[in-house]
Amino acid sequence: MSGDGVVEVPGRRGLLDEVEAAEADLRAAAEARPVADQSDLTAYFAAVIAADQKVEPRDWMPEAYRKGLIRQIAQHAHSEIIGMQPEGNWITRAPSLKRKAILLAKVQDEAGHGLYLYAAAETLGVSRDELVDLLLQGRQKYSSIFNYPTLTWADVGAIGWLVDGAAIVNQVPLCRCSYGPYARAMIRICKEESFHQRQGYEILYTLANGTPAQRAMAQDAVNRWWYPSLAMFGPPDRESTHSEQSMAWKIKRFSNDELRQRFVDMCVPQAEVLGLSLPDPALRWNEQRGSYDFTPPDFDELFRVIAGDGPCNRQRMAHRRRAHAEGAWVREAAAAYAAKHRSSDAG
Repeated sequence: MSGDGVVEVPGRRGLLDEVEAAEADLRAAAEARPVADQSDLTAYFAAVIAADQKVEPRDWMPEAYRKGLIRQIAQHAHSEIIGMQPEGNWITRAPSLKRKAILLAKVQDEAGHGLYLYAAAETLGVSRDELVDLLLQGRQKYSSIFNYPTLTWADVGAIGWLVDGAAIVNQVPLCRCSYGPYARAMIRICKEESFHQRQGYEILYTLANGTPAQRAMAQDAVNRWWYPSLAMFGPPDRESTHSEQSMAWKIKRFSNDELRQRFVDMCVPQAEVLGLSLPDPALRWNEQRGSYDFTPPDFDELFRVIAGDGPCNRQRMAHRRRAHAEGAWVREAAAAYAAKHRSSDAG
């Protein structure tokens, strides 16, 4: 706990330092594009990647690079939007006005993250409407973690600590993604996700130091969210479809298994401060590796949830389709307003 009484998350500052270093490098990269013969576009693209510079929207890029980015950024954007649901239904049930306001602000942040990411995807020549339609048709995915239910108030804390914590570990390296608009969007998103993790950690800290019933509720939430959070990093490297090429293009910087290990190593000391246990009897320090040995998540369950057979898949998509349909009048009104102003400006 910090001197001002605010609960601090062990290791959080180090991740924020990485984000700030990436932000500084982004500014430097904008001023240091490689000097190369652009008559060979493939060679120039390779030179930009090799020099650790940024590919920008007007640059030539391989079609597979563009499509891979659209797939990844769209899935990320969809996850932010669908991810509003598990916590959104606790806004009116949070235990105090302060907790309600904090949770409302967090859910609003997630909506903003989705908008940043849809905007980044649009720089690749795809419209936001196209991406939303692909989500609603079930042709594009979102993170499997959001297909699990939030049963108690402690789940909101577990999501903040574990789910947002896993997201930060996964997303901080994306601040150095080779595609400029995505990297720049991730700078702000990671800073805000860091606060979300701190909020969730503080909820669990309060519950873990409360009554026996509150402590039991916190432990139950951690038990249920631990393995789905480990699965957020995707399938093991040997079964990952896109990781190798994404790493070659410097879209990703680390493999799924490397990120999962980093997350486990980060969470163990945090759990010790909370006084809660992680539900893995095989969890132990490996002196030779300098990391914790742990039981991997059930990847068969991960693939089932991705395929649509999770506890809340149908509920999440039904809610999103209903919200999209009910919001049609807002989109139509906004389009009419914009058209009217374009007409008046032209006149």
